Amino acid sequence: MPVLKNRAVLRWLVPVAAGVVVIGGGAAVGTFAAGAEPALPPRTAAQLLNDLRTSRLDGLSGTVVQRADLGLPPIAGLAGAASGNELASLLTGTHTLRVWYAGPDRQRLALVDTLGEQDVLRNGRDVWTWSSRTNTASHRTLPAGEATLPSVPPTPADAADRALAAIDPTTEVTVGRSARVAGRDAYELVLSPRDRDSLVHQVRIALDAKEHVPLRFEVLADGADQPAFEVAFTQVDFRTPDADQFRFNPPPGAKVTEAPATGERGPAGKHLPDPDVRRPDGPDVRTVGTGWTTVVVGKLDVAGLAGGPKADGKSKPADAAAGADAVAQVLGGLPKVSGDWGSGRLLSGKLFSVLLTDDGRVLAGLVTPERLYQVAKG
Repeated sequence: MPVLKNRAVLRWLVPVAAGVVVIGGGAAVGTFAAGAEPALPPRTAAQLLNDLRTSRLDGLSGTVVQRADLGLPPIAGLAGAASGNELASLLTGTHTLRVWYAGPDRQRLALVDTLGEQDVLRNGRDVWTWSSRTNTASHRTLPAGEATLPSVPPTPADAADRALAAIDPTTEVTVGRSARVAGRDAYELVLSPRDRDSLVHQVRIALDAKEHVPLRFEVLADGADQPAFEVAFTQVDFRTPDADQFRFNPPPGAKVTEAPATGERGPAGKHLPDPDVRRPDGPDVRTVGTGWTTVVVGKLDVAGLAGGPKADGKSKPADAAAGADAVAQVLGGLPKVSGDWGSGRLLSGKLFSVLLTDDGRVLAGLVTPERLYQVAKG
Protein backbone atom coordinates (compact mmCIF):
# COMPACT_ATOMS: atom_id res chain seq x y z
CA MET A 1 0.00 0.00 0.00
CA PRO A 2 1.41 3.45 -0.91
CA VAL A 3 2.45 5.13 2.34
CA LEU A 4 1.15 8.62 1.59
CA LYS A 5 -2.24 7.41 0.36
CA ASN A 6 -3.23 6.01 3.74
CA ARG A 7 -3.35 8.16 6.87
CA ALA A 8 -3.36 5.01 9.01
CA VAL A 9 0.15 4.35 7.76
CA LEU A 10 1.23 7.96 8.22
CA ARG A 11 0.05 8.03 11.83
CA TRP A 12 2.52 5.28 12.68
CA LEU A 13 5.52 6.11 10.63
CA VAL A 14 7.26 9.36 11.22
CA PRO A 15 9.94 9.45 13.89
CA VAL A 16 13.26 11.43 14.80
CA ALA A 17 16.41 12.06 16.57
CA ALA A 18 18.33 14.18 19.13
CA GLY A 19 19.10 14.56 22.76
CA VAL A 20 16.52 12.76 24.82
CA VAL A 21 16.07 10.68 27.94
CA VAL A 22 14.07 7.49 27.60
CA ILE A 23 11.32 7.23 30.19
CA GLY A 24 10.75 3.49 29.90
CA GLY A 25 12.70 1.94 32.76
CA GLY A 26 14.27 5.31 33.46
CA ALA A 27 17.23 4.57 31.21
CA ALA A 28 19.05 7.64 29.99
CA VAL A 29 20.15 7.46 26.37
CA GLY A 30 21.43 11.02 26.03
CA THR A 31 21.56 11.96 22.37
CA PHE A 32 20.92 9.46 19.62
CA ALA A 33 24.24 8.08 18.43
CA ALA A 34 25.43 9.91 15.34
CA GLY A 35 27.73 7.56 13.48
CA ALA A 36 29.63 8.23 10.29
CA GLU A 37 27.48 9.31 7.38
CA PRO A 38 26.73 6.31 5.15
CA ALA A 39 27.92 6.51 1.54
CA LEU A 40 24.64 6.47 -0.38
CA PRO A 41 24.05 6.97 -4.11
CA PRO A 42 23.15 10.64 -4.78
CA ARG A 43 19.44 11.44 -5.03
CA THR A 44 17.75 14.75 -5.70
CA ALA A 45 14.98 16.25 -3.56
CA ALA A 46 12.48 15.44 -6.32
CA GLN A 47 13.59 11.81 -6.31
CA LEU A 48 13.27 11.56 -2.52
CA LEU A 49 9.79 13.07 -2.63
CA ASN A 50 8.82 10.54 -5.27
CA ASP A 51 10.33 7.73 -3.17
CA LEU A 52 8.21 8.83 -0.21
CA ARG A 53 5.01 9.16 -2.21
CA THR A 54 5.34 5.78 -3.92
CA SER A 55 6.74 3.71 -1.05
CA ARG A 56 4.74 0.72 0.12
CA LEU A 57 4.45 -0.69 3.60
CA ASP A 58 2.93 -4.01 4.61
CA GLY A 59 4.17 -4.25 8.18
CA LEU A 60 6.34 -2.64 10.83
CA SER A 61 7.18 -2.81 14.51
CA GLY A 62 9.61 -0.81 16.55
CA THR A 63 10.48 1.45 19.45
CA VAL A 64 10.05 5.19 19.14
CA VAL A 65 11.40 7.96 21.35
CA GLN A 66 9.62 11.30 21.18
CA ARG A 67 10.68 14.60 22.76
CA ALA A 68 9.03 18.02 22.73
CA ASP A 69 10.73 21.17 23.97
CA LEU A 70 8.29 23.82 22.80
CA GLY A 71 9.41 26.54 25.19
CA LEU A 72 6.01 26.78 26.89
CA PRO A 73 5.55 28.42 30.29
CA PRO A 74 5.20 25.91 33.17
CA ILE A 75 1.48 26.62 33.59
CA ALA A 76 0.77 25.42 30.05
CA GLY A 77 1.02 21.80 31.15
CA LEU A 78 -1.90 22.16 33.55
CA ALA A 79 -4.53 21.89 30.85
CA GLY A 80 -3.21 18.53 29.74
CA ALA A 81 -3.10 17.28 33.30
CA ALA A 82 -6.65 18.41 33.92
CA SER A 83 -7.89 16.37 30.98
CA GLY A 84 -6.80 13.15 32.67
CA ASN A 85 -5.56 11.74 29.36
CA GLU A 86 -1.89 10.86 29.64
CA LEU A 87 -1.75 9.98 25.95
CA ALA A 88 -2.54 13.60 25.15
CA SER A 89 0.45 14.64 27.23
CA LEU A 90 2.75 13.59 24.39
CA LEU A 91 2.86 17.25 23.42
CA THR A 92 5.39 17.86 26.20
CA GLY A 93 8.39 16.10 27.69
CA THR A 94 9.99 12.86 26.58
CA HIS A 95 8.21 9.59 25.91
CA THR A 96 8.90 6.05 24.77
CA LEU A 97 6.41 4.24 22.60
CA ARG A 98 6.16 0.83 21.00
CA VAL A 99 4.35 0.60 17.68
CA TRP A 100 3.05 -2.28 15.57
CA TYR A 101 1.49 -1.99 12.11
CA ALA A 102 0.07 -4.76 9.92
CA GLY A 103 -2.20 -2.85 7.58
CA PRO A 104 -4.90 -0.19 7.99
CA ASP A 105 -7.10 -2.46 10.13
CA ARG A 106 -4.41 -3.88 12.46
CA GLN A 107 -2.52 -1.30 14.49
CA ARG A 108 -1.23 -0.93 18.02
CA LEU A 109 0.51 1.78 20.03
CA ALA A 110 1.82 1.43 23.59
CA LEU A 111 2.98 4.38 25.70
CA VAL A 112 5.44 3.15 28.31
CA ASP A 113 6.57 5.02 31.42
CA THR A 114 7.81 4.22 34.90
CA LEU A 115 4.25 3.97 36.28
CA GLY A 116 2.79 1.58 33.75
CA GLU A 117 1.64 1.19 30.17
CA GLN A 118 -1.22 2.50 28.08
CA ASP A 119 -2.25 0.80 24.85
CA VAL A 120 -4.49 1.60 21.92
CA LEU A 121 -5.18 -1.38 19.65
CA ARG A 122 -7.19 -1.92 16.52
CA ASN A 123 -8.00 -5.39 15.21
CA GLY A 124 -10.44 -5.18 12.34
CA ARG A 125 -13.40 -3.14 13.58
CA ASP A 126 -12.55 -3.67 17.25
CA VAL A 127 -10.69 -0.87 19.05
CA TRP A 128 -9.43 -1.26 22.61
CA THR A 129 -7.79 1.23 24.96
CA TRP A 130 -6.06 -0.07 28.07
CA SER A 131 -4.37 1.39 31.14
CA SER A 132 -2.29 -0.94 33.32
CA ARG A 133 -2.08 1.75 36.02
CA THR A 134 -5.83 1.77 36.64
CA ASN A 135 -6.58 -1.71 35.29
CA THR A 136 -9.29 -0.25 33.06
CA ALA A 137 -10.16 -0.87 29.44
CA SER A 138 -12.70 0.37 26.92
CA HIS A 139 -13.94 -1.32 23.76
CA ARG A 140 -15.47 0.26 20.70
CA THR A 141 -16.72 -1.14 17.39
CA LEU A 142 -15.87 0.95 14.34
CA PRO A 143 -18.27 1.40 11.43
CA ALA A 144 -17.51 -0.57 8.29
CA GLY A 145 -14.94 1.18 6.12
CA GLU A 146 -13.30 3.21 8.90
CA ALA A 147 -9.72 3.73 7.68
CA THR A 148 -7.87 5.09 10.68
CA LEU A 149 -7.32 4.24 14.31
CA PRO A 150 -9.27 6.71 16.45
CA SER A 151 -8.37 8.14 19.84
CA VAL A 152 -4.61 7.96 19.40
CA PRO A 153 -2.39 10.87 20.43
CA PRO A 154 -1.19 13.28 17.77
CA THR A 155 2.00 11.97 16.21
CA PRO A 156 4.78 13.51 14.14
CA ALA A 157 3.28 11.63 11.21
CA ASP A 158 0.42 14.11 11.21
CA ALA A 159 2.94 16.96 11.25
CA ALA A 160 4.89 15.38 8.40
CA ASP A 161 1.71 14.96 6.40
CA ARG A 162 0.93 18.65 6.78
CA ALA A 163 4.52 19.64 6.09
CA LEU A 164 4.51 17.74 2.82
CA ALA A 165 1.15 19.29 1.93
CA ALA A 166 2.73 22.70 2.47
CA ILE A 167 5.27 22.16 -0.30
CA ASP A 168 4.59 25.02 -2.70
CA PRO A 169 6.52 28.08 -3.92
CA THR A 170 6.78 29.24 -0.27
CA THR A 171 8.85 26.14 0.60
CA GLU A 172 12.46 25.40 -0.26
CA VAL A 173 13.05 21.65 -0.60
CA THR A 174 16.63 20.37 -0.39
CA VAL A 175 18.59 17.22 0.41
CA GLY A 176 20.35 17.11 3.78
CA ARG A 177 23.10 14.84 5.05
CA SER A 178 22.75 11.08 4.97
CA ALA A 179 22.50 9.39 8.36
CA ARG A 180 22.16 6.15 10.32
CA VAL A 181 18.82 5.89 12.11
CA ALA A 182 17.89 2.80 14.15
CA GLY A 183 20.81 1.02 12.53
CA ARG A 184 19.60 1.73 8.99
CA ASP A 185 20.94 4.00 6.25
CA ALA A 186 18.76 7.01 5.56
CA TYR A 187 18.53 10.04 3.27
CA GLU A 188 17.39 13.37 4.68
CA LEU A 189 14.77 15.58 3.08
CA VAL A 190 14.78 19.20 4.32
CA LEU A 191 11.79 21.56 4.06
CA SER A 192 12.48 25.26 4.74
CA PRO A 193 9.66 27.84 4.82
CA ARG A 194 10.46 31.04 2.96
CA ASP A 195 7.81 33.11 4.74
CA ARG A 196 9.31 35.13 7.61
CA ASP A 197 6.02 34.99 9.53
CA SER A 198 6.58 31.27 10.13
CA LEU A 199 8.25 30.21 13.38
CA VAL A 200 9.45 27.01 11.69
CA HIS A 201 13.05 27.17 10.49
CA GLN A 202 13.29 23.68 9.03
CA VAL A 203 11.53 20.33 8.95
CA ARG A 204 13.88 17.39 8.47
CA ILE A 205 12.61 13.97 7.46
CA ALA A 206 15.01 11.01 7.35
CA LEU A 207 13.87 8.37 4.85
CA ASP A 208 14.96 4.75 5.00
CA ALA A 209 17.28 4.26 2.02
CA LYS A 210 15.69 0.91 1.15
CA GLU A 211 12.07 1.06 2.32
CA HIS A 212 11.66 4.82 1.64
CA VAL A 213 9.54 5.38 4.76
CA PRO A 214 10.25 8.02 7.44
CA LEU A 215 12.54 6.89 10.24
CA ARG A 216 13.13 10.29 11.80
CA PHE A 217 11.29 13.59 11.94
CA GLU A 218 12.42 16.83 13.54
CA VAL A 219 11.23 20.42 13.58
CA LEU A 220 13.63 23.29 14.25
CA ALA A 221 12.32 26.64 15.40
CA ASP A 222 13.54 29.86 13.83
CA GLY A 223 16.91 30.86 15.29
CA ALA A 224 17.52 27.48 16.97
CA ASP A 225 20.04 24.76 16.14
CA GLN A 226 18.37 22.02 18.22
CA PRO A 227 14.95 20.49 17.45
CA ALA A 228 11.94 21.83 19.33
CA PHE A 229 10.06 18.66 18.40
CA GLU A 230 11.61 15.33 17.52
CA VAL A 231 10.68 11.69 17.31
CA ALA A 232 12.77 8.78 16.03
CA PHE A 233 12.84 5.06 15.76
CA THR A 234 15.54 3.63 17.98
CA GLN A 235 14.69 0.14 16.74
CA VAL A 236 12.63 -0.87 13.70
CA ASP A 237 11.66 -4.12 11.97
CA PHE A 238 9.84 -4.09 8.63
CA ARG A 239 8.46 -7.60 8.95
CA THR A 240 4.69 -7.86 9.46
CA PRO A 241 3.92 -8.43 13.18
CA ASP A 242 2.12 -11.58 14.30
CA ALA A 243 -1.66 -11.37 14.56
CA ASP A 244 -1.43 -12.00 18.33
CA GLN A 245 0.02 -8.49 18.78
CA PHE A 246 -3.39 -7.03 17.92
CA ARG A 247 -5.60 -9.22 20.10
CA PHE A 248 -6.61 -7.94 23.51
CA ASN A 249 -8.07 -9.92 26.38
CA PRO A 250 -8.87 -7.89 29.50
CA PRO A 251 -6.88 -9.19 32.49
CA PRO A 252 -8.68 -10.53 35.56
CA GLY A 253 -10.35 -7.82 37.60
CA ALA A 254 -10.19 -5.20 34.87
CA LYS A 255 -13.04 -2.72 34.62
CA VAL A 256 -14.27 -2.79 31.00
CA THR A 257 -16.42 -0.09 29.43
CA GLU A 258 -18.29 -0.66 26.19
CA ALA A 259 -18.39 2.54 24.13
CA PRO A 260 -21.16 3.13 21.57
CA ALA A 261 -20.15 2.54 17.99
CA THR A 262 -19.78 5.53 15.71
CA GLY A 263 -23.01 6.23 13.90
CA GLU A 264 -25.26 4.60 16.51
CA ARG A 265 -28.32 6.40 17.79
CA GLY A 266 -28.62 7.35 21.41
CA PRO A 267 -31.65 8.14 23.57
CA ALA A 268 -34.66 9.56 21.73
CA GLY A 269 -33.08 8.59 18.41
CA LYS A 270 -30.40 11.27 18.62
CA HIS A 271 -27.38 10.61 16.45
CA LEU A 272 -24.24 10.05 18.48
CA PRO A 273 -21.39 12.22 17.22
CA ASP A 274 -17.96 10.77 16.60
CA PRO A 275 -15.65 12.49 19.11
CA ASP A 276 -12.61 11.63 16.99
CA VAL A 277 -13.68 13.40 13.83
CA ARG A 278 -11.74 16.62 13.37
CA ARG A 279 -13.22 19.23 11.08
CA PRO A 280 -10.72 21.93 10.07
CA ASP A 281 -13.50 24.28 9.09
CA GLY A 282 -17.03 24.77 10.33
CA PRO A 283 -19.46 27.40 11.58
CA ASP A 284 -17.20 28.25 14.53
CA VAL A 285 -13.78 27.41 13.08
CA ARG A 286 -12.08 28.75 9.97
CA THR A 287 -8.59 29.04 8.56
CA VAL A 288 -6.83 32.12 7.21
CA GLY A 289 -3.89 31.80 4.85
CA THR A 290 -2.20 28.71 3.46
CA GLY A 291 0.87 26.58 4.05
CA TRP A 292 3.27 27.42 6.84
CA THR A 293 1.50 30.62 7.91
CA THR A 294 -2.03 29.22 8.15
CA VAL A 295 -3.92 30.64 11.13
CA VAL A 296 -6.85 28.79 12.71
CA VAL A 297 -9.57 31.08 14.04
CA GLY A 298 -12.31 29.87 16.37
CA LYS A 299 -14.66 30.91 19.16
CA LEU A 300 -13.88 30.54 22.87
CA ASP A 301 -16.65 29.55 25.30
CA VAL A 302 -15.61 31.86 28.13
CA ALA A 303 -18.51 30.85 30.38
CA GLY A 304 -17.75 27.18 29.78
CA LEU A 305 -14.10 27.59 30.65
CA ALA A 306 -15.07 29.26 33.90
CA GLY A 307 -16.96 26.13 34.88
CA GLY A 308 -20.37 27.66 34.29
CA PRO A 309 -23.28 26.22 32.32
CA LYS A 310 -22.76 25.06 28.78
CA ALA A 311 -24.20 26.89 25.79
CA ASP A 312 -27.35 24.74 25.96
CA GLY A 313 -27.94 25.86 29.57
CA LYS A 314 -27.19 22.46 31.07
CA SER A 315 -24.72 22.15 33.92
CA LYS A 316 -21.41 20.37 33.53
CA PRO A 317 -20.40 17.24 35.43
CA ALA A 318 -18.27 18.02 38.48
CA ASP A 319 -15.08 16.59 36.96
CA ALA A 320 -15.55 18.55 33.73
CA ALA A 321 -16.21 21.74 35.68
CA ALA A 322 -13.07 21.19 37.74
CA GLY A 323 -11.03 20.71 34.57
CA ALA A 324 -12.55 23.83 33.06
CA ASP A 325 -11.72 25.83 36.19
CA ALA A 326 -8.11 24.65 35.93
CA VAL A 327 -7.94 25.71 32.29
CA ALA A 328 -9.47 29.08 33.12
CA GLN A 329 -6.85 29.56 35.82
CA VAL A 330 -4.11 28.80 33.30
CA LEU A 331 -5.51 31.25 30.77
CA GLY A 332 -5.73 33.93 33.44
CA GLY A 333 -2.00 33.62 34.04
CA LEU A 334 -1.02 34.33 30.43
CA PRO A 335 0.51 37.70 29.49
CA LYS A 336 -1.93 40.45 28.51
CA VAL A 337 -1.53 41.94 25.03
CA SER A 338 -3.39 44.66 23.12
CA GLY A 339 -3.32 46.62 19.88
CA ASP A 340 -5.51 48.08 17.18
CA TRP A 341 -7.03 44.59 16.85
CA GLY A 342 -8.32 44.66 20.45
CA SER A 343 -6.99 43.03 23.62
CA GLY A 344 -6.47 39.56 25.03
CA ARG A 345 -3.87 37.08 26.25
CA LEU A 346 -1.00 35.38 24.43
CA LEU A 347 0.45 31.88 24.74
CA SER A 348 3.68 31.59 22.78
CA GLY A 349 6.25 28.84 22.33
CA LYS A 350 9.16 28.12 20.07
CA LEU A 351 7.00 26.82 17.22
CA PHE A 352 3.55 28.34 17.67
CA SER A 353 1.51 31.23 19.03
CA VAL A 354 -2.04 31.28 20.41
CA LEU A 355 -4.02 34.49 20.89
CA LEU A 356 -7.15 34.50 23.07
CA THR A 357 -9.00 37.77 22.58
CA ASP A 358 -11.26 39.37 25.15
CA ASP A 359 -14.13 39.28 22.66
CA GLY A 360 -14.07 35.46 22.64
CA ARG A 361 -11.87 34.53 19.68
CA VAL A 362 -8.99 32.05 19.54
CA LEU A 363 -6.29 32.41 16.89
CA ALA A 364 -3.45 29.89 16.58
CA GLY A 365 -0.72 28.94 14.16
CA LEU A 366 2.96 28.12 13.62
CA VAL A 367 3.48 31.84 13.25
CA THR A 368 4.73 34.92 15.05
CA PRO A 369 2.34 36.80 17.37
CA GLU A 370 2.44 39.69 14.88
CA ARG A 371 0.84 37.45 12.27
CA LEU A 372 -1.98 36.62 14.71
CA TYR A 373 -2.51 40.30 15.45
CA GLN A 374 -2.76 40.97 11.72
CA VAL A 375 -5.44 38.29 11.28
CA ALA A 376 -7.29 39.46 14.41
CA LYS A 377 -7.42 42.98 13.01
CA GLY A 378 -8.83 41.80 9.69
